[in-house]
Amino acid sequence: MNSRVNQAQIGIIGGTGLGDVLLKQVGGETVSMDTPFGPPSSMPVLATWEGVDVAFILRHGPGHKLNPSRVPYRANIWAVKQLGVSAIIASGATGSLREDIEPGHLVLCDQVIDRTFLRKSTFFDEGVAVHVELAEPFCPQLRALLAKAGARAATTVHHGGTYVCMEGPQFSTRAESQVHRQWGGDLIGMTCMPEAKLAREAEICYALVALPTDYDCWRPPDPSRGRDDLLREILENLHHASDNATKLIHEALKLMDGPPPPCHCHDALKLAIWSDKPQIDPSVKKRLEPLIGRYVTDNDDSAP
Repeated sequence: MNSRVNQAQIGIIGGTGLGDVLLKQVGGETVSMDTPFGPPSSMPVLATWEGVDVAFILRHGPGHKLNPSRVPYRANIWAVKQLGVSAIIASGATGSLREDIEPGHLVLCDQVIDRTFLRKSTFFDEGVAVHVELAEPFCPQLRALLAKAGARAATTVHHGGTYVCMEGPQFSTRAESQVHRQWGGDLIGMTCMPEAKLAREAEICYALVALPTDYDCWRPPDPSRGRDDLLREILENLHHASDNATKLIHEALKLMDGPPPPCHCHDALKLAIWSDKPQIDPSVKKRLEPLIGRYVTDNDDSAP
């Protein structure tokens, strides 16, 4: 693996389990950087993996010290944007809300129900009004690539699923878990939002490989088994799912031939800036230039 990389094509944001597995394999060069939103969870590791230049970030930081509500999502997405990333493959441990989505399977999510409320969910919280489309929160093109790679995986890969993103850090009550199932949720997790929203605002393709580790609390556990046994089983499932996800991402990178092709995600801001552009403060334009610079200029006298 070659670590002499100055920029990256693909960002990989590793969640619980997968992050540790990938860092051991990736090696590479750690790049120190800051953003207008503070430092990222971990300094990006740049490397060439399967012939593709990648930037890798540990979502929960070294040693998994950041709970889901404290992850600096804006800083993480800004950091990979600054490194030239045009597509992000993310992972995250989840609970399953469906019998047929077994622990150890992989799920390529296609929808989200966002129940978070403590997190900054936009880059555009002052000085400019921006409304991106999010009907399809995960990039269909990147999901299709992962689905193709999933055909070579050694486990069942579900091509679609609705991820209910809760605030946490506590897990659901049984009543909440049942409600999530009634809503049509297939998985319950704590991290894909606002990550996917911010990636869209940054005009980066984003897809999630979810790693179910258990059945959440809607399905009561086997009463004959103790808590220690159940915890060991969850950790074993996480390890198994992480290995499968690593192999899937390996295969996906092998299928890539150069940078990701043009995608609607890459011009998500084209019709999303609703502010009167000439009235946007120059300081706001300067601060957000990496995101809006090609749509808003100092001498712009056009309507939004």
